[in-house]
Amino acid sequence: MTLLTFLFFTGLVGFLTWRLTRRDDHSTSAGYFLAGRTLTGGYIAGSLLLTNLSTEQLVGLNGDAFTDGICVMAWEVIAGASLVVMALFFLPKYLRSGIATIPEFLEKRFDGTTRTITSIIFILAYAGILLPIVLYTGAKGLMGILDLPALTGIQSETALLWITVWFIGIVGSVYAIFGGLRTVAVSDTINGFGLLVGGIMIAVFALNAVGDGGPIQSLATLREAHPEKFNSLGGKKTTVPFSTLFTGVLLLNLFYWTTNQQIIQRTFGASSLAEGQRGVLLAGIFKILAPIVLVLPGIVAYHLFADQGIRSVDAYGTLVQTVLPKWLAGFFAAVMVGAILSSFNSALNATATLFSLGVYKHLIKHDEIDERKVIANGKLVGAIVAVLAMSSAPLLAGQESIFGYLQKMNGLYFIPIFSVVLGGFLFKRGGALAANLSLVAGCAILVLGYFVPPFSDWAEKIHGFHLLGLVFAALMLFQFVMSKLRPLPQNWQHHHSGEVDLTPWRWAKPLGFGIVAAVVAIYLALADFSAI
Repeated sequence: MTLLTFLFFTGLVGFLTWRLTRRDDHSTSAGYFLAGRTLTGGYIAGSLLLTNLSTEQLVGLNGDAFTDGICVMAWEVIAGASLVVMALFFLPKYLRSGIATIPEFLEKRFDGTTRTITSIIFILAYAGILLPIVLYTGAKGLMGILDLPALTGIQSETALLWITVWFIGIVGSVYAIFGGLRTVAVSDTINGFGLLVGGIMIAVFALNAVGDGGPIQSLATLREAHPEKFNSLGGKKTTVPFSTLFTGVLLLNLFYWTTNQQIIQRTFGASSLAEGQRGVLLAGIFKILAPIVLVLPGIVAYHLFADQGIRSVDAYGTLVQTVLPKWLAGFFAAVMVGAILSSFNSALNATATLFSLGVYKHLIKHDEIDERKVIANGKLVGAIVAVLAMSSAPLLAGQESIFGYLQKMNGLYFIPIFSVVLGGFLFKRGGALAANLSLVAGCAILVLGYFVPPFSDWAEKIHGFHLLGLVFAALMLFQFVMSKLRPLPQNWQHHHSGEVDLTPWRWAKPLGFGIVAAVVAIYLALADFSAI
C-alpha cells in the first residue's frame, strides 16, 4: 500500500507538470534556460523554496537540531533577511542587465576571463559538492521513511544506498535535462505545496507524540525538559556559534540567496521586476517560518530517541517512520522525492546553463551559433555531471554532520564569487585583473585553510566560519585598493538591456523591512545571553 501510494503521487506530479509545460518553447536558449522570461511571483516563490528545501535540510538540518537545538535555525531565519537584500538590491541590477547567469553578468562587468573562471568554479562545485550531498541525504531520508530494507528485502545498507541514489538521480535528470527551467519551476511549485503540507503534518504528529495536551502544551513540555535546546544563540561547541552569525553564516546566506546560480536562476526568468520582487519576498516570509519544519522535528527526535543511540543523520527518518500514520507514508515519501528532485534538477539545469552559455557558447563557438547545438551540448554535460554525482554520492556515508559538511565545502567557492559580484557593484572603477585574482586567490586560500596544515590548524582555532569572514574582508579590501591603483578610465556604466520592465513592486520595501524586523524579534524572543 505504501509503495503504491508513493508511486501514485510521484506519477501524478510528473503528469501535471507535463500537462502544464508540454507546449513550452525549448528550442531557444531563453525558452529552455529562462522559461521565456514568463515566470510570475507564485512560481518564483515556490521554485525558490523547494529548490532550497530539500533533504540536505530535512535530514541534515533536523539532524543538527537533534544535536545542537534551535540555534541551527540561523540557516533558515537569516535567509529571510538575505532574500530582502536580494529583492531590493541585487535583483533590480540583475534584471537591468538582462542576464541568464551570474558569469554572464561578470563578463559584462569585467571580461570574458572572469566569466570563464566563475563558470568553471560553479560547474565543479555543483558536480563535486552539491549534487552528491542532495542525492545522499535524499536516499538516506527515503530509506528511513519507506523502511526500504523491509520493503525490498535488501538488507545490505550499502547496496540499497546505491540503488536509491541512482533511482533518484535518473528521475531528476529526466526533469532537468529534457524539460528546461519552466518544467523545473512548475514541478517545484506542485511539489512545494505537498512538501509544505507534509512537513507541517510531521511537525504536528511529532508534537502529538510528545504528550496528549496538543502542540502548544507539547512545546512547553519540550522547553521545560530541554531548555538548552531552545536558545537561539549557539554556544562555542555548536555548529553555529553566536559570533559566526556576523561572519561566515551571514556571508554564506547572502551568497546563497543573492548570487548562487542554482537558486536565483528562476528570478532571472521573472516577467518583470515587480513579479520577481513579489516572489522573492514571499519566499522570505516562508523562510522565517521554516524552522517549524526543519528544526523543531529534530528537537522532538532528541526528546524521543536520545537514549536509543541513533545517529543525527538518521534522526528525521526515524521520527517520520515512528509518528507518521502508515497510510500517509507513501504520500510523504513522494513529497520527499519531490524535494530531492527539485534541488537535484535545479542544480543540473543550472550546470547545463552555465556550460552552454558560459563555456560552449562563449569559448567554443563564436560565429553563427546554432541554438539547438547549444542546448544539446548543455543536455549532454548535464547527463555527464548527473552520472558523476550518482557515482560519488554513496561515498559520503559516515559524515557526522552532513549539513555542516555542506556549508563548509560551500564556503570554498561562495566567498570568492560573492566578493567579486559585490565588488563589481560597489567599486565602479574596479577592473578585471582584481576580480580574476580575487576568484583564484580566494579559492586557493580557503583550500589551504581547510585542508593544508599548519594553515588548517590555525583556521580550526578561530572557527572555519570566521575564516570565511576574514577572507571575504581581505578580498573586498584588495578589490578596493586595486580600483584606486589600477582604475578603469571611467566609471562602469550599468546599462538597461530593455528585456524586463524594471518598475518595482510598491510593497517591496515595506514588506522587506517587516521581514527583517521579524528576524530580529525571533532571535530576541529565544535568546539566552547567559549561555553563550
